[in-house]
Amino acid sequence: MVYNIKYNIKQLIKKKKIIAIVPARGGSKGIRNKNLKKINNKSLIQITSEFIDKSKIFDKKIISSDSDRILNHAKKLNFELVRRPKNLSGDRISDFQVIQNCLEQIRKDKLPDFVVYLQPTAPIRKISHLIKTIKLVIKKNFNGSWSVNKIDKKFHPLKILKIKDNCLNLYFKGGKRIIARQMLDPVFIRNGIFYIFSVKSILRKKTIYLDKIYPSITSYKSINIDTIEDLNKAKKLVKMNKNSVKFK
Repeated sequence: MVYNIKYNIKQLIKKKKIIAIVPARGGSKGIRNKNLKKINNKSLIQITSEFIDKSKIFDKKIISSDSDRILNHAKKLNFELVRRPKNLSGDRISDFQVIQNCLEQIRKDKLPDFVVYLQPTAPIRKISHLIKTIKLVIKKNFNGSWSVNKIDKKFHPLKILKIKDNCLNLYFKGGKRIIARQMLDPVFIRNGIFYIFSVKSILRKKTIYLDKIYPSITSYKSINIDTIEDLNKAKKLVKMNKNSVKFK
């Protein structure tokens, strides 16, 4: 179900405390210092910072990192800094652990109502997309939302194959019954543009996989940067957008 809600942003949001958390660890196997890579002379962290500032809905913007270089860069952008302990600095740390650590660091303040989790590696995002989704989450009492893209049915999970003992096998046995694409349900993949979480819900469940997560389907071109090829594609998308990362 898709909701179309027209409410004044001040009425829905101003009573809620909303913080932005930006995860940006120093290590990266795909691209070295990935979060500091630049598009049009702005680091991915700076692009994300400007998105947060221009959104004008956040009570705090926090960056979580284990890197002195990243933390020093973020300080210049007026982030509140959370240095990750060593046990949260590896590449197998969950998003929940990062969020939980940040919330623990700010417990001296009143806990926020919502966290918006913004990965620097998804630099192309729209403020209107985020705000529309936050309003809907609040008004319809969702526990959060993920931004997602619809997957082409050519890449549906029930059509995926694996190689076992040098032979092809269906990854999911249920794929055997599929004889026409019309039999395939729509499926989606998260794109990293944003995650929204009710703080009460995420702390209670101790996972980002909450009940009642609204699927915020992305209607514009975006990219999640993991490789040099992805970074080059992002630069091309920005070039197509008149050399500007526009947030409108």
